[in-house]
Amino acid sequence: MIFVDNERNYDAYLNLALEEYLMRNVRPDDDILLFYINAPSIIIGRNQNTIEEINQKYVSEHGIKVVRRLSGGGAVYHDLGNLNFSFITPNQRENVHNFRKFTEPVVKVLNDLGVPAEVGGRNDILVDGRKISGNAQYIAGQRMVSHGTLLFDSDLSQVAEALNVKMSKIESKGIKSVRSRVANISEFLTGKMTTEEFRLKVLRGLMGTDDFEQYRLTPVDWQGARKLADERYTQWEWNYGSSPAFNVQKVQRFPIGEVDARIDVQRGVISHITFFGDFFGREDVSALAALLTGVRYDPQHLGQALEGTQVERYFTGVTNAEFLEFLY
Repeated sequence: MIFVDNERNYDAYLNLALEEYLMRNVRPDDDILLFYINAPSIIIGRNQNTIEEINQKYVSEHGIKVVRRLSGGGAVYHDLGNLNFSFITPNQRENVHNFRKFTEPVVKVLNDLGVPAEVGGRNDILVDGRKISGNAQYIAGQRMVSHGTLLFDSDLSQVAEALNVKMSKIESKGIKSVRSRVANISEFLTGKMTTEEFRLKVLRGLMGTDDFEQYRLTPVDWQGARKLADERYTQWEWNYGSSPAFNVQKVQRFPIGEVDARIDVQRGVISHITFFGDFFGREDVSALAALLTGVRYDPQHLGQALEGTQVERYFTGVTNAEFLEFLY
């Protein structure tokens, strides 16, 4: 197995692009182990509805990146206390959906460090019933990736806030995350250890020696990974627009009465919106609905669409800011 160091890059967009680039372009006959650590970010499963998984207000306020990955599974929170590992191997029957093949070596390393970890369920690693690692896979041609997280010293309060969705009611065909009780590996160590020290111990444990082969990324490799990041992983169309179609119902009582909004979203864009309720207004709300149809369902674009429009003409006494917060 060959180790690839991402050279302390903490950009989630670029790290996911690098993983895909390596799978498609580097050492196709060799097994590769890649490590990376991301700055605060939420990584969305391939088949998930992004808006259903995240607390958008909290994410925006805290500058947390939202990135869709190529593998399935649920949404996960990454920060500098979380170590990510990727096994890039041939697409062979004994590898596909065989999570144990890739998680058991990690469990052994943790056990050697005194952490009573064990494989749990199909693709998790647990300690005392609490999740410290989730794993997923994806395939492209003759190669595949089996990747996972290792919660070492993450801010678990951020996990709870960033993934805490506050929709009134939402229905979609996306794969919903199952929230598990989580824990940091550092809680189970007898002595103190930095994330970097932990990273080195896991690396040496997985490679089985201090004298292992390492592939040095070239300027061409970085150029290819950045191009892929620019074309896919940084794009709203990929991270939000690729979500399955969904319907949102928002209901709120204002001083002028109850407003009930039914919103249909296709590829991240409002395809239909209707307002019901016992509210009062000077003008027909169908004009406002027409204004919002075809707009990206995110605060920025909704706000831009409402510029130059007085919402209180349709909902007496309701400001544009109040209406925008209600919609999203």
